[in-house]
Amino acid sequence: MSLESTSITQPVFFIPHGGGPCFFMDWQPADTWTEMAEFLKSIPTRLPEQPSAILIISGHWQTSTFSITAGKRPDLIYDYYGFPEHTYELTYPASGEPALAERVSQLLSDAGLDNEQDTVRGFDHGAFIPLKVMFPNADIPVIQLSLRHDLDPKTHLMAGKALATLRREGVLIIGSGMSFHNMRGYGDANFTAPSEQFDEWLTKAVEADPSERFTALSNWAQAPHALDAHKLGEEEHLLPLMIAAGAAENDKGCKVYSQQVLKTQLSAFQFG
Repeated sequence: MSLESTSITQPVFFIPHGGGPCFFMDWQPADTWTEMAEFLKSIPTRLPEQPSAILIISGHWQTSTFSITAGKRPDLIYDYYGFPEHTYELTYPASGEPALAERVSQLLSDAGLDNEQDTVRGFDHGAFIPLKVMFPNADIPVIQLSLRHDLDPKTHLMAGKALATLRREGVLIIGSGMSFHNMRGYGDANFTAPSEQFDEWLTKAVEADPSERFTALSNWAQAPHALDAHKLGEEEHLLPLMIAAGAAENDKGCKVYSQQVLKTQLSAFQFG
């Protein structure tokens, strides 16, 4: 894998990864996840060229310090429970990329962010499930970056900023989470309006001037109905957006998908 700069800069995405293995099983109603799946399938068409590698940040991996998968052939972690048996046999044989893991580690270290490389960790479902929809051939090397346990938004924005140069080296950076993630709210009409109001604020924050965006996202918990959308201390599904927004540097953000799912508003964003 070449890590040389190119004339092409990859965009950055924050995507919803759905509920467990939802795209690969029957659901009621049957079309619950169809529109989201179609959006995820469209991601390759939004890119200037096929990525040299993918760096994905999932809401399902938190560590005391930033960690990076560094194995050559990461396994899959089926970290969902009570789903049909066949969903525990899903495969995604993408290779890892130790050279990129080392590059990520160095960039974070240069920014003063402690980190470690994990040669054993596999890909959790917040990574491999949406990747299986977006890039089903599994022919692009993938590494995964953890969130830090403290879930501090500024730290994660700064981590993204430290990694921005990778975009000019052909690396596609994807934050994988959910713009609304309050398990108590899914399927409850009482959360529909609050989720819409938070989504409206989040969209304005993402689409703001980059300097205003940093300030707004740093203070996300003060947004309208923020704590209905993400319980404080459980905002891990929002934090991948911070790394994505940080990696965007001065690129504008825009909403590229939005839908009401399980009576809550869910959105995706693209930068660059």
